[in-house]
Amino acid sequence: MALNLLKAEFPVVTWNRTKSKAEELAKSGAKVAASARDAAAQADILITIVSDPAALEAVLWGGGALEALRRGSVLVDSSTVSVVLAKRIATETAARGVEYLDAPVTGGTWGAEKGELVFMVGGEAATLKRVEPVLGAMGKKWFHLGPNGAGQTVKLAMNLILALQVQALAEALALVIGAGVPGENLVAVLQASMARAAVLDVKAPMILKHDYTPSFPLRLMHKDLGLALDLANQIGVPLPACASARETYSAVKGAAKEDLDYAAVARFWQKD
Repeated sequence: MALNLLKAEFPVVTWNRTKSKAEELAKSGAKVAASARDAAAQADILITIVSDPAALEAVLWGGGALEALRRGSVLVDSSTVSVVLAKRIATETAARGVEYLDAPVTGGTWGAEKGELVFMVGGEAATLKRVEPVLGAMGKKWFHLGPNGAGQTVKLAMNLILALQVQALAEALALVIGAGVPGENLVAVLQASMARAAVLDVKAPMILKHDYTPSFPLRLMHKDLGLALDLANQIGVPLPACASARETYSAVKGAAKEDLDYAAVARFWQKD
């Protein structure tokens, strides 16, 4: 994402909790900040994208980034976190005179590299308009979905669908292969039918090859299913399929000794 901002000739100040991950950006012309606070203090638009709510809290509060933001600046958080945390950030940024968008993304590593991410945005329409040139350097589309928290709500719902689709494919492949039919046969029919889904085009080859090199890690999908269940409990909406899927993802995550793509949910049925 930062490399694409540099390609679009935006001046970029960057900071990463793992310092070595900023080296390529420095070689490409980014200025590397000494800390999260230092990066925030220099930013007109601060973009944060980290793995989970605890990491975001550590950057914004523990790392001092929120306190360092100047009045009139904008915070765009593209992490996938809880709606409760998004609303907390909205309250605190407003008190500091800072504009804020919760803007989680979809598109995976390849979407970030190609500048083809999709942003799901919660917050003021005027703030979104202000940052659209920046989003356009990193993504191909963005949706204004409502007030702060709406972006996170839609992202959790979308990841729930993706998690269920991939689990359904893995379960169906287990049924077909168990019955003695090659899994490739099911995939060929899927691709010509109403059951086809773009995510399955990407994940089916991974499952058939047992190659789970992570593009979107299973640990993060497991986290997102938990966040969806937390939100559902707060608003009184039962999510039985989500609860069942999270048990399967939990089992695979607990047995894994390495970082895996979430297509590895298929290991629940595979004997490898």
